[in-house]
Amino acid sequence: MIRVVLPFHLRNLARVDGEVQLEVAGPATLGAVLDALEARYPVLCGTIRDHGTLQRRPFVRFFACKEDFSFEPPETRLPAEIVSGAEPFLIVGAMAGG
Repeated sequence: MIRVVLPFHLRNLARVDGEVQLEVAGPATLGAVLDALEARYPVLCGTIRDHGTLQRRPFVRFFACKEDFSFEPPETRLPAEIVSGAEPFLIVGAMAGG
């Protein structure tokens, strides 16, 4: 079971409280987790990734085990701590400006 922490605005949109727990079929890759999240919560389709290109939206970042996975390709495997559920996968709404 993979634990996913969403930013406040996406939790409100998906109508969830706290963490989301997902089952991922096959290898737990960055893309597979995002696919599972969008399949379970269709309202999130297009909010985290672009509909057509599946590229990460600007100002959305991905973190696993305190490492930034935002620029990694979708086929990147997630660390064992994320796959086991010991650590959550973080989707963070980034801010710009000063």
